[in-house]
Amino acid sequence: MKTGTKQVKLHVKKNDTVVVIAGNDKGKTGKILKVYPQKGRVIVEGVNIRKRHVKPTQTHPQGAIIEREFPIHSSNVKKS
Repeated sequence: MKTGTKQVKLHVKKNDTVVVIAGNDKGKTGKILKVYPQKGRVIVEGVNIRKRHVKPTQTHPQGAIIEREFPIHSSNVKKS
C-alpha cells in the first residue's frame, strides 16, 4: 500500500497546449511533455526552467550545468 500519495484525475494530458495561470512563469504557454498523475504535476515545455549540475559522463566529459524543465502543479495550468 502506498503512503502519502493520492492519484488525482487531471484536466490535462500529454501534448495539450496550456497556459500557466500562477507562479513565476504566469502567462507563458507551452505543450505538456510529461504528466505525473500520482503527484498531480505536469512538465510544460519552456516553463519552470532550472539549472542542474551533472557529473562527468561520455557526453559531458568535464561535467556541465544544464537547463531543463521541472514539474509544476496541474492546478497552475489551464487548456488554451
